[in-house]
Amino acid sequence: MISRIRNRLSWTKSKTPAGLRFDRPLVLFQSDDWGRVGVRDREGWEELCAAGLNLGEKPYDFYSLETADDLHALTQVLQAHSDSVGQKPSIVMNFILANVDFERWQIEEKQIPLRALDEGLPGKWNRPNLFDAYRQGIRERVFYPALHGLTHFCEPAMQRAFETQGTQNNERSELIEKLWTAQTPYIHWRMPWIGYEYWDPELVPSQRSLPLERQRSAIRGAAETFQKLFSSSAFSACAPGYRANADTAQAWFENGVRVAQNGRGEIRRPYLDERGMLFTFRTVEMEPAVEPCDLQTLMSQVNECFAHGIPAVISMHSINFHSTLKNFRGPTLELLHEFLGAMERRWPDLLYVNDADFFSIATSGAYDAESGKVSVRTVVEKVKT
Repeated sequence: MISRIRNRLSWTKSKTPAGLRFDRPLVLFQSDDWGRVGVRDREGWEELCAAGLNLGEKPYDFYSLETADDLHALTQVLQAHSDSVGQKPSIVMNFILANVDFERWQIEEKQIPLRALDEGLPGKWNRPNLFDAYRQGIRERVFYPALHGLTHFCEPAMQRAFETQGTQNNERSELIEKLWTAQTPYIHWRMPWIGYEYWDPELVPSQRSLPLERQRSAIRGAAETFQKLFSSSAFSACAPGYRANADTAQAWFENGVRVAQNGRGEIRRPYLDERGMLFTFRTVEMEPAVEPCDLQTLMSQVNECFAHGIPAVISMHSINFHSTLKNFRGPTLELLHEFLGAMERRWPDLLYVNDADFFSIATSGAYDAESGKVSVRTVVEKVKT
């Protein structure tokens, strides 16, 4: 879900954290929903229309799944650019590590079976060479994998919807059955009651965040799949829907995560908490697939960040690069190419960094680029709560 959904939850319960200011213009791209399936393909689209869904009303009706070609096209654009030390831009890709196993669901009635991403895509889903394209981009340092979640939806909320069958809320279970029969897990704007992985929207506010042990179990499962898929531990994470609390951060930390990504709200400085966990906040929205977006606005937002010594943390969800059901990819890549070039011309000392680089800067004042160690002066100053 795009970052107009703000993170309304407090991460810290103690003293005001100290924010960080940097003497170089830093740019990070953070991108959600990679590996998460939506509407399968044109055949899946037609199945849903035949089942009575009026698709095409909003952009996320066209959300499907990236292809190898989508990733190769993105890679070409990123490789055409470099910063002041010769480093290519890098997209931090937050992965959903499991999808609904639609074939098992047909057998295991009223259960939510999952197929881990390291086991491949579920059912009829077919994306040739997709996983090879992920790994190629990671090797070439234009993609940086991070943890989004095991699922994007809240499992207790989805399970509760199944239990409405035969009641006055039967339309919920009927909608899920139509979607899953066509091998689409959900279309969130049509069913907001499914919430987000660690957040159940229909409970009373004080109980909406799932208990610590339930969050621990989900995050541990996602971290294990991440390790199998990428042969490395997840170092950075972003909660689905940005719905996270102190328990989420604790479970992440226990599983090796050291960078916690947050959605955009008022501009906030990144900070390190008492454990040494770095909290980042998105400051620029580049979501041309779902909302108006132009170069002048983007440059203005970046300029505001740099004027305050804050990194430009740019939000770009995976839908912007999809092409299966609608060509979001073409206009996005054209804008991205213009945007990168404009930043490089305006700020010749620009640095493109990923979340691991940024953590190193925040904790040691330098990071390792391909050209060698790069120093960035970092100042700690108080910020408002």
